This record gives sequence, C-alpha cells and structure tokens, in this order.
Amino acid sequence: MNRVPADAENAHTSSVESCPSLQDVHSINPTQLIARIESYDGREKKGISDVRRTFCLFVTFDLLFITLLWIIELNVKGGIETTLEKEVLHYDYSSSYFDIFLLAIFRFKVLILAYAMCRLRHWWAIAFTTAVTSAFLLAKVIISQLFSQGAFGYVLPIISFILAWIETWFLDFKVLPQEAEEENRFLIAQDASERAALLHPGVLSDGQFYSPPESVAGS
Repeated sequence: MNRVPADAENAHTSSVESCPSLQDVHSINPTQLIARIESYDGREKKGISDVRRTFCLFVTFDLLFITLLWIIELNVKGGIETTLEKEVLHYDYSSSYFDIFLLAIFRFKVLILAYAMCRLRHWWAIAFTTAVTSAFLLAKVIISQLFSQGAFGYVLPIISFILAWIETWFLDFKVLPQEAEEENRFLIAQDASERAALLHPGVLSDGQFYSPPESVAGS
C-alpha cells in the first residue's frame, strides 16, 4: 500500500535534485557577464586602446626615422651646419630634402592630434595626410633633380611614401575594425547582463524560506 507513494516521492526528489536552482543560474551567468563588463570598463579607463597606442608609436617612428635619414643626408653632403644652411635658409625645391622632413612633421602632428588626443574613429584624417604626402612626393620626384644627387634621392622619397601608406593600412585594417569589434562585444555583454538582471532579479535568502507554525490539534 505504501509502495506507490514512496516511489512517487523518490521520483519527485530526484527530479528536484537534477534541476538547477535559481541561485546556481544567477550566480554563474550574471557574474561572468559582470566580470566581462568590468574588463571593458577597465579598458575604457585607460583612455586609449592597445592597438591605437601601437599606431601612435608607429607614427612617432615615422617622424624619427625620416629625421634620422635627413641628418645622415646632411652629413654625407659635407657637414650638418653647411648643408643645413643650404637646404633651409637657401631652400630649393628641386634639390632640398628639407620639405620631406617637414612632410613627416605634418603627418605626425595631424595623426597624433586626430587619433591620440581627439581619439577620432574615422579614416578621413589618415586619408588626408596620405593623399597630401603621395601628391607632394610624386610631384617632387617628377619635377625635382633628386635622382642626380645619389642614393638619398631615391631613399628619402620612397621611405616616406611607404611609411605613409603603412600607416593608412594599419589604421584602416587593424585599429578601427578591432575597436569597433570590442565596442560591439561590450554592448552585447551589457545587454545580456541587463536581461539576466530582469529575468533573475535576485536570489531569495535562506531566511525567506520558512515553514508555517504547526496548528494546534483540533483547531
């Protein structure tokens, strides 16, 4: 006579034990989402992403490398002071490398201002600097007499042209897509956390579970 209720009670107990509690669901998923959101918040507090910082370092390298090549060119032509006076004070478009150095300074100032200080998330600044660099170098190579001045007539324009296009490629294919992807992940994680908070507003504490007092016999 007691076999059927006992079996039913055992089946009910096993089904309850097999189902995850609200506390388990609430303690796993929202915690992971909150941890992910906090990691994104920490990245935002740094002010600049790692890939953007790498881009700014490369822009700085561009300026320093062109400056180094220009200083070497000044030494090769017969001394820094004499050649510097000739290329700067007596500037000649057809034979001076001073304008290529100024072009590197122009790229550095515009790109650092746009992508480090203003944290621009668009490609128009790098497109502007690369277009100006390419047009100026092409005109200088065609019109000037740089090729008759030795190896630096080839090296400085070519290096400057290549570095400008590497910066464009790095920003367009690395910096902007990666930052957009991280922002989308942050929005998705934040939205999932808000939904989890609505579905599981809280976990009932042990003090909220109580048994009613026993009734007096015969009441």
